[in-house]
Amino acid sequence: MATSLGKQRSDQVNNDIYHALGERWYHAKDDPVALLRAESRVRNPWVVAEIQKVFPDANVLDIGCGAGFLANELAQRGMQVTGFDASEESLEVARRYDVTKRVRYQRGDANHLPFTNECFDVVCAMDFLEHVEDPAHIVSESARVLRPGGLFFFHTFNRNFIAWLIGIKGVEWFVKNTPRNLHSYRYFIKPSELTVMCERSGLRVQTIQGLEPVITTRAFWKMVRTGIVDDDFQFKFGNSKIIGYTGLAQKRA
Repeated sequence: MATSLGKQRSDQVNNDIYHALGERWYHAKDDPVALLRAESRVRNPWVVAEIQKVFPDANVLDIGCGAGFLANELAQRGMQVTGFDASEESLEVARRYDVTKRVRYQRGDANHLPFTNECFDVVCAMDFLEHVEDPAHIVSESARVLRPGGLFFFHTFNRNFIAWLIGIKGVEWFVKNTPRNLHSYRYFIKPSELTVMCERSGLRVQTIQGLEPVITTRAFWKMVRTGIVDDDFQFKFGNSKIIGYTGLAQKRA
């Protein structure tokens, strides 16, 4: 998840916060990291199912893997997984929670992936593209290390007023301990823009679906009242991509 950006601009996303989360990655409810856990609970099964349709024994690269919410689950499903992140502190947590002890966790810069061309079946960039200055380059690097026919999974925020209001201000208002510049509006990416990035890198987008919180649950309104994100907080896939969206592209043969 993290990537070092040096001195912060006022509109620059603060990636340094992920270095200090520690065990809070997996346990904190008074922190927006709990929303990442809730997102992974709905996204991960979909990612697993889509991979298994094409690659029963996939070799997967998870870019910006953070504390391993996705990478560790993929490993439990029998896949060969490399988790890649700029935060060694986050990777240490990911290793502790890897029950398979088979995930290869590696620290590095996603702008310069240290892997040969066409060496992975799958590349994932979940909750990551909105944290980098040049997402098109990350997409290009992802495509470079993908085999022909390989799959590229992504999740990020749309760029519009509603996404700003809910994805940035709403989290600041209603979730405890939200740090300054957790996200920055200028890093958000419209689906049409990400589709163009993929096409230019030889990736054909197959699916883009919206992801949004379920506002009819008790957990949602508890969050609004108290700032606490309980373990039963839910997200759901839907047709509306106005806030955030999850997608899948395939590298051309």
